[in-house]
Amino acid sequence: MKSITSRTNETIKHLFSLQQKKQRTTHNQFLAEGLRACKTLIESKVTLIQLFVTEQYSAESQKIISDEYITIVSESIMEKISSASSPSGIIGQFTIPDEPSADLLSSGLVLAQISDPGNMGTLIRTAAALNQKSIVIIDGTDPYSPKVVQSSAGTIGMVRIFQWSWHELLEYKGAQKLIALVVSGGKKPSEISVKNALLVVGSEAHGIPEQWITDCDAQLTLPMPGQAESLNAAVAGSIALYLWTVSSAQM
Repeated sequence: MKSITSRTNETIKHLFSLQQKKQRTTHNQFLAEGLRACKTLIESKVTLIQLFVTEQYSAESQKIISDEYITIVSESIMEKISSASSPSGIIGQFTIPDEPSADLLSSGLVLAQISDPGNMGTLIRTAAALNQKSIVIIDGTDPYSPKVVQSSAGTIGMVRIFQWSWHELLEYKGAQKLIALVVSGGKKPSEISVKNALLVVGSEAHGIPEQWITDCDAQLTLPMPGQAESLNAAVAGSIALYLWTVSSAQM
């Protein structure tokens, strides 16, 4: 295993820069923090460049990758390259996967202008758990930001990420139907098949733009017997996708 002891080392400076979207795009690299996230990404065949760990976690890191991919760093360096308030002690440097061809688009989620990294990561994780392979990102936050990757627990490597505009989605969606998740007036999850369909989840503050709802093939609403007006985007999207998937499997 290699080791780095200086916070001014060029590799450390580069890792720190990857907290910025511009640098991630320029270098086609992203960071993942934590043993579970890194392990999931490695098992998903996302290309690992190097794993940076503190001495405390060196033995754990050897369980998921060979020594040639491991660099030992100090606690001080880990604090510098981590975006977390309490660094986990393990950070992986990965290559951003190539965007898949449009003909690989299948059922899954459209995340329309989702700006909260935690919500985006949670929705990606839900889709992966339900074996929904396609995630279309329209505007919103960068799916490869550290907080999205962490919130997805590394499952971002288990799905196909398409970063398109709404116009591109309409052009490339082919046989896939678009189902808009709306607060009221839509069909129940049990009334719509998940086959050849993408669930469109809108932004936390504004929902789905009206024209985009009009462009969709159908609308879906979660029945809520309680008094709450609406749910958080990640919660609503996750519940809807789960009910929708389970209902379709029983059809």
